[in-house]
Amino acid sequence: MTQVTRLWPLLTATYRYDKSISTYRRGQGIAIEAPILAYLIETKQGRILYDVGCDYRKIADPALRERWYGDFPLGAPQMSEEQRLPAHFARLGLTPADIDLVFLGHLHFDHAGGLCEVCGAEVHVHAAELEAARGQADEAYFADDFAGDYRWKVQTGEYDLVPGVRAIDTPGHTAGHMSLLIELPEGKPVILAGDAADLTENIEEEIAPGTLWQDREDMAIDSIRKLKALARETGGELWPNHDMAFFNGLRQFPEFHS
Repeated sequence: MTQVTRLWPLLTATYRYDKSISTYRRGQGIAIEAPILAYLIETKQGRILYDVGCDYRKIADPALRERWYGDFPLGAPQMSEEQRLPAHFARLGLTPADIDLVFLGHLHFDHAGGLCEVCGAEVHVHAAELEAARGQADEAYFADDFAGDYRWKVQTGEYDLVPGVRAIDTPGHTAGHMSLLIELPEGKPVILAGDAADLTENIEEEIAPGTLWQDREDMAIDSIRKLKALARETGGELWPNHDMAFFNGLRQFPEFHS
C-alpha cells in the first residue's frame, strides 16, 4: 500500500529559450517559456523532494550571475525570492529541515542548484549521473552546485524510496537520468518524467530532448517509450517537466494532488 499522502508541484523559476533545447533537431527559432519545477511528496515516512531547481544566489548576485551565466548560451533563468524552496515550504508551515530526502533526477543546474537550500537532507542520485556531472560531461553541470558536503546516497538501478514511490531508470538526456513513479492514495499514479520528456510533444510524438548524453537519441527515445508503457501498465499520468501549458493545467500551489 502506498505511503504517499500528498503531492505538490512547485514553480521555482521560469526560462525562456529556443524550443530546440527541448525537442531534438526541431523547433529552431521558436521561443518558449518553460517552468523550472520541483515536486514535494509527503509520505507517512517523511517528505521527499524531487529536484531542487536553481541556486538563487547565482541568479540574484551580479558577480555570481556573471561568473556562472555570463558565457552560458541560454543566459540565466528568471527566479524571484518568493520562488525559492524555503518560501514554498514556509507557506506550508515547513522549513528546509522538514525535508527528509532529496531525489535528483539529474544534476543539471536547473535541477540540482537548489541543493544549498536543503543541505541537511539525504540526497539520492544515480552513480552514472554523479560521475558524468563531476566529469563535466556538458556545460549544464555547474560544479559548484553539487560540490558541498551533502549526504549522498549513490544508487544504481530501480528501487522504492518508500512504498508507493519508485525510482525509474530513464537515461538519454543525461547518463544517469531518473524519473519517479508516485502512487497517490486516491487519484491516478503520477509519473514524473523529469527531463526524459520536457514537453507533451516529446511524449506524444516520441521526440528526444534537445540535449543528449553522447548524442544517444536512441537511448532517450527508449526511455520515453518505457515511461509510456509504464503509464499504460499502471493507469498513471505521465507528466512532462518543462511544459508551461501542462503545468498551468495542474493544481496550483498550495493546492495539492492526492
